[in-house]
Amino acid sequence: MSEHVWCHGPYCHTSHTVDRVRGSKDSKVLRTRKVQFYPDHINMYSYFCSNGCYNDFANRYIQQIVAIAPRTEPLETPIENPERTKHETTYGYTYYNTRIVEK
Repeated sequence: MSEHVWCHGPYCHTSHTVDRVRGSKDSKVLRTRKVQFYPDHINMYSYFCSNGCYNDFANRYIQQIVAIAPRTEPLETPIENPERTKHETTYGYTYYNTRIVEK
């Protein structure tokens, strides 16, 4: 089951597109788009109608977003030592490739 949610883009209602125009002859307005919200499959398109609206929201509220979960230390993922392999071509070019082995 899905329900409609209004786009959270702060400038969605200012974009001049045909699907946003509402109203009668003399009193037209631009309206924020509705988006489909599927509770079983939540992603950015559950709240935003486009990448542009998502980027506008992120750029406007980035400081508040980062304040929710600030990162004060870097994240690290342990890996095994990478294997370095030597590759030679028939025309005399040699390059080294490092392959990372995941656990």
